[in-house]
This record gives sequence, C-alpha cells and structure tokens, in this order.
Amino acid sequence: MTRKIFWKKPISSLLDASSGDQGLKRVLGSGGLLLMGIGAIIGAGIFILTGIASANYSGPALILSFMIAGAACLFTALCYAEFATMVPVAGSAYTYSYVTLGEIWAWIIGWDLILEYLVIVAAVSVGWSSYLVNIFMKLGLTLPSSLINPIGINGGIINLPAVLIIAVITGLLVRGARESSNFNAVIVTVKVAVILIFLMIGVNYINPANYHPFMPYGWSGVFKGAAIIFFAYIGFDAITTAAEEVKKPQRTIPIAIVGSLIISSMLYIAVAAVLNGMVPYLDFKTTAAPVAYALGRVGIHWADIIVSVGALCGITSVLLVNMFGQTRIFFAMSRDGLLPERFSKVHKNFKTPINGIILVGVVASVLAAFLPLNDIVELVNIGTLAAFTLVSAAVIVLRRQRPDIERPFKCPLVPVVPAAAIVFCIFLITQLPTVTHLRFVVWLSIGLTVYYFYGKRKSKLTANHSS
Repeated sequence: MTRKIFWKKPISSLLDASSGDQGLKRVLGSGGLLLMGIGAIIGAGIFILTGIASANYSGPALILSFMIAGAACLFTALCYAEFATMVPVAGSAYTYSYVTLGEIWAWIIGWDLILEYLVIVAAVSVGWSSYLVNIFMKLGLTLPSSLINPIGINGGIINLPAVLIIAVITGLLVRGARESSNFNAVIVTVKVAVILIFLMIGVNYINPANYHPFMPYGWSGVFKGAAIIFFAYIGFDAITTAAEEVKKPQRTIPIAIVGSLIISSMLYIAVAAVLNGMVPYLDFKTTAAPVAYALGRVGIHWADIIVSVGALCGITSVLLVNMFGQTRIFFAMSRDGLLPERFSKVHKNFKTPINGIILVGVVASVLAAFLPLNDIVELVNIGTLAAFTLVSAAVIVLRRQRPDIERPFKCPLVPVVPAAAIVFCIFLITQLPTVTHLRFVVWLSIGLTVYYFYGKRKSKLTANHSS
C-alpha cells in the first residue's frame, strides 16, 4: 500500500495518452499563449495593489519591490518551462509531480490546484460584478441590490452578474481553446491599451519631488512590499495547463512564460513609477483605486470610466485563463482515474473536456452567486505557493533521477535557481495568517480521504501495475 502511493507515472504513457482519441487538439500558437500569460498576470491588481504597497510598505521604491518579486517569480517560471516542454500535456504541476514525486504527491497538488483555481474563478467573478455595477452607476444606472449581492449581504439574494460572466466563460471554453484564446486576445489588447493611455497621460504630470524620500520604509519595506505584490505575478502557471493544446510546445511555452512575465513586469514597474511621480505615496492610503485617484488629483476626471473599463477587461482575462486552467487540471486527474472518468471525455466536435468544464462552471457559479468569499481568498495564495514549491523541487529530483531525458528547454543553474524559488515560496507561506494554514490543512485532509476511498482504488497507474 505504502509503495503503491509513491508509484510514478512514466512520461511515455503521458505522451501516449495525449496523442490518442482522448487527447486535446493542438491549436494555440506563440502569440495566443503569450497573451494568455499576460491576461492571467495583469488583472485588477495593477489598478489596486500598486497604491496599497506604495503607501504602506515601499513608497516610491515600489519599482524595486516589483523588480525583486518579478525576479523571484522568474525562478519558478523557468522550472515550469522545463517541465512543460519535456512533458507537454495537460495538468501542469499535478502532472509534473506525478512523473517525479509519485501519485500521492500528484494527488495532493492536484487537489490543492482544484481549490486554488475554483476560488480564483469565484472570487474574480465577484470582483467583475463589482466593477460592472460601478460602471453602471457612473452611467446613472442602478441595479437592484437583491441581484448584485449574495444572500445576507445588503439585502442580496443572488450575485447575478457574477453568474452571467461565468456562464459566458464556460460557453467559450466549451467551444475550444482557439475561441477562448481569440476572445482573450481582444480583452488583453484593450486592457494593455488602457494602461498605456494612463502612462502617456500620467508621465506629463510627474513631480520629481514626490520621489523623495525614495525609500521611506528602508530595505525592510522594499522586501515586505515585494512579498505583498508577489501575488500580482501569479497566473503564469495557468498557461502551462494548456501545454497539450499548444502547437510546437518545446518552442512556444518558454517564449510565452518568460515573455509574459517580462512584459507584465515592465508594465507594473512603469505604472508604479508614474503613480508615485504623480501623487505623494502617503496619499494612496485613502484609496483602493490608485490609478483613478491619481488621474483625479491632477484634474483628469474623464479618464475614470476608461480606467474602469480597463480594470473590467483585466478581471475578465484573469477569469478566463484561470477557469481554463481549472478545467485542464480536472481533465488530467480524470484521465488518470483519480477522478470520475466522465470528466475526461472529449467532445467529438469541439475536442474539449465538456463535462469537466460544465461542472467547474456550475460549482463556481454557485459559490459566486450565494457565498461571501473574502474569508477563503487567501487559500489561493498558499495553494499557489505550495504548487510552486513542489514544481521547483521536482526539477531538482528529476535532474538527479533521469539525467538522460531529453529536455528541449533547460532551467539554468540547477539546483541554484530551483532552490532560490523554493526558499522564496516557503518564506511567503510563513507570512500568511495562521487561520489560512489551518484551512489549508483541513482541505488537504478532505482530499486525502477522497484519495483513500476513491482515487487510490480507481487509479489507472495502479491498475496497470497490477495487470
């Protein structure tokens, strides 16, 4: 029993499964995957998190915090790129853990990712609803409170806009990766255009005096700021879940992962520099919308609606890519027998795992429609960091166990780069509240119970060994 749960899935069997009738269609190119990465990384955080980190932690030195967090995230991204080119199949960290650390670790990380992506989708759809309501209010339209809030919140019955956007995204995902990618390309283009408009306007209102003192909280503040805004970079890992649907994955995936991180970092740093030049950093303590606030302070009130539209597009792209990632994790675990097989059935025309997509859409809709999500959102952070840690460790393990495997892309300076990623991720996990750690332990305990009574018994890997 103990030996079975540590059995590893051969890479050859993964590649065979992805090329058969139950494999997904390879339709994504470099451009589409790159935009998926940018769409996942740059969300509402660029319109919100920059002000919070600047006012409370980094001051004008926020640009250094973004550089540090981006570099740390790049270490993990390089580890993901090595695996995604070596094993270009659906599943991301779940699959990588299966081939290196064994089935029990794969289950743990897969169960972890199910919660991570599900909470992201539900929480982001609630944020999308809030931005939509805000835009309607600016246009003089007021939506009934009963239809825009969950039960028990401000007279709410259902958060209908959140349900509707999840339904739209579900429909896109059912249609296929190409259609989802094309839609994402449009909204990412709008989002980046809004950011560039802000930069072009804001640079004309920079007052150099606002950059002094440059580091008001010292280096301690810079590193604390880096820990806070690290989560603004989370999302690149979702594009590795699309590895089975990528044309020429050995070339495309590294370009998309590294390219999306570099482009996103440049935009984050530029926005931070302009914001802190326009307004003294302490003024951001009074607002949760720093971009709109800075434009208002310099007298450009007409741009407020444009910023809101950009934020709405940002949230939509994050929602799309993370829901895509959730359905592909679900698909991979089902194909391995650890979840019911019906969720890995591929639609004969669309070539998408339609049952899993619909299930994820329904569950996310129920969570977003009826439950306040603030208390569990931090589970996203700990879940993501746990996945980052295991993938980085798996690179070191597989380099030692199987140095003979062809690696189209190699993470440089192994084991230094993966070790640096592990240290940084574990440090950030320790910074999270104790209650988050306890909730994470409870979720994993539930997962281990499900594995014992279902996954272990239905595992195709176990069945193949037995035969």
